[in-house]
Amino acid sequence: MGIKPDDKKQFLTVGIFLVIYALLVLITYIFIPLEQLASGQEMPAPMTSMPRWLFGIAAAIFVVILYGLLGLAGYWFSIRLTWQRIYRVDAGWRQWAAMPAIWGLAIGVLMVVADQVISRVGGVKSIPHPAFPFSIIASASAGIGEEILFRFFVMGLWAYILTRFMKSPQGTKTAFWVANIIAALGFSASHMPTAMFLFGVSTPADLPIPTIIELVILNSLVGLVAGDRYIKYGLVAAIGIHFWADILWHVLWPLVA
Repeated sequence: MGIKPDDKKQFLTVGIFLVIYALLVLITYIFIPLEQLASGQEMPAPMTSMPRWLFGIAAAIFVVILYGLLGLAGYWFSIRLTWQRIYRVDAGWRQWAAMPAIWGLAIGVLMVVADQVISRVGGVKSIPHPAFPFSIIASASAGIGEEILFRFFVMGLWAYILTRFMKSPQGTKTAFWVANIIAALGFSASHMPTAMFLFGVSTPADLPIPTIIELVILNSLVGLVAGDRYIKYGLVAAIGIHFWADILWHVLWPLVA
């Protein structure tokens, strides 16, 4: 379980993702209208007393520090758990780039179909989406930030804790899946505030029951698949699944619909 020779390349890869995330945050606060910014999943509205460009720089620095620390912790957990880290070297680009795109787009299609069925059968409004072009930035930001948080850190933390008590091979496998479920549910719950804003309600209880069920099931599905791919092929695969699912769901579908 020691440090692998390719660790420098792995660290460089996650560093590139952090830089991309920080640049997306900076671009968002400088160029995206405030009414669109309020609909983002991870983008709080800037303080009115601070220039937006300055708030953007501060937010970008905060992202690098916070998610950098979460990434380091997740990397440590992946070493102790003998999981894949940023990407699986011997798998090739098909498994950590091409296949996640296919999985993500397929899940995105499933989300569209499920949303249309639930909105019609349940008699509720379809889930709103961030406005274009901010939807692209929100999808990319969420794909990076949320996967570092929920897969790399939360899932890794719980798996590490649970494997301390479940030392048999079967127990270890169970611990991995319990950790995956916990991270997926946390990931699902993190989307409630955005849904509340988009529906114009103040508490989760004000959301329609079919909408809550839809949010929990579909987001948990994304989380479970991303978690499984992360264990087998690394964080890049999880980011890819999340990104492409969001692109179809939040970007392409609203443009077509």
